[in-house]
Amino acid sequence: MFFGMTDEQKMIVETTRAFVEAELYPHEAEVERTGHLRPDLIREIQKKAMEAGLYAANMPEDVGGAGLDTLSWLLYERELGRANYALHWTCVARPSNILLAGTPEQRERYLFPCIRGEKWDCLAMTEPGAGSDLRGMTASARREGGDWVLNGTKHFISHADLADFAIVFMASGEEDTPRGKKKLITAFFVDKGTPGFSVREGYRNVSHRGYTNCVLDFDNVRLPDSAVLGEAHKGFEVANTWLGATRLQVASTCLGRADRALQHAIGYAAERRQFGQQIGKFQGVSFKLADMAMELKAAELLTWEAAWKFDQGTVTEADMSMAKLKATEVLAMVADEAIQIHGGMGLMDDLPLERIWRDARVERIWEGTSEIQRHIISRELLRAVGG
Repeated sequence: MFFGMTDEQKMIVETTRAFVEAELYPHEAEVERTGHLRPDLIREIQKKAMEAGLYAANMPEDVGGAGLDTLSWLLYERELGRANYALHWTCVARPSNILLAGTPEQRERYLFPCIRGEKWDCLAMTEPGAGSDLRGMTASARREGGDWVLNGTKHFISHADLADFAIVFMASGEEDTPRGKKKLITAFFVDKGTPGFSVREGYRNVSHRGYTNCVLDFDNVRLPDSAVLGEAHKGFEVANTWLGATRLQVASTCLGRADRALQHAIGYAAERRQFGQQIGKFQGVSFKLADMAMELKAAELLTWEAAWKFDQGTVTEADMSMAKLKATEVLAMVADEAIQIHGGMGLMDDLPLERIWRDARVERIWEGTSEIQRHIISRELLRAVGG
């Protein structure tokens, strides 16, 4: 296996990092202070991202994206991940890959406007009573008079306040299985302004200020068959086909933030003096740096291997879960140790460390909790021996 980057990948990393440092870092303090992204700021950065060729870079070339292979895309994500989440996710948007599952008409209505920066999407699965157990969802879609009628509530729906439409997963029936009845799930496009569909302000979140979450209510929302994404009752198949790499995306953005925290810690350990010498010369600090660097390298290798295998068609659920689990937990450790090395200054908002530390907490919860990732990994190990 080749461990170096190609010239193209080096260019992607350098271009993206330069953009993040020049266009995103300067606005972090404002977003952290206000918890809000100004619409004019979004458009300003969005325009610059498009000019730099960084907007919707996750999409295939034939639909107007950059056509990056998975590893190159994740190297790009790592660089974006260094910055405040709201800034890079909203202003340097990456439309959900699930939009590629749409019909030609759906692509014209939803995919291409997102790639052009004219619309934003959001994905709605989680419910107040159904988080990790998606088949426990109670929000429903039933057939009535040739249409679908949606009822129920979704919550923790990221940036739904900005989105022009939602991709919503609803329980649409049941099927008999050897283990009993199992819910069938269907995915729908639901436009803002559709009668019965409302978006409410969500919860105040300790992580990712400016990156909002909302509550979505569906009260007899009537939709035609043309609003179904994929096939009716095949929502899980659509999600599993198109959303698998999102765990690797989370892993990559965590790697970027972890590296930023580590670099701050290294610089401070070399600069700060106590008892007549640099604190980095004290074993209590130097060993922390060694462990941080080693764990970050391990997380990187797991993530890059999974990305390489994804493009080879050999990646497993366990590969992606290992990458997500390791990267999110390493970020938490590195952020915490970086603050410890800085002492009291690490908790001040003069530095990005306290933000990185706060932001790290949600990464072990969304896109599958650490416990779910461990379940996936152990299940794959046991299945190999008939367990």
